[in-house]
Amino acid sequence: MAVSDDELSEMAIEELDAACALPWPDMKAVTPWGDTFEGVAPSGRDVEVERRYLWAHQPEGAICVEVEVRLIGGREGAEAKALIHPPG
Repeated sequence: MAVSDDELSEMAIEELDAACALPWPDMKAVTPWGDTFEGVAPSGRDVEVERRYLWAHQPEGAICVEVEVRLIGGREGAEAKALIHPPG
């Protein structure tokens, strides 16, 4: 069964939502940081998920959260990003 671009995009958005749910103090404490882990797409194919927390260039103090989901051993993938502003 093939993995569609839509499936990879949906997975990237779901992972981004989870990554952005980290409370601000915890997110700030781990930035800059990233991790990669293997997962399984709903279609049953193996994927690699990479999550990154990076300091944004603009606005100063914001954190860029990036998630990439790609087929293991393949070139297909999808990426989702969010800019998280400090509270206040």
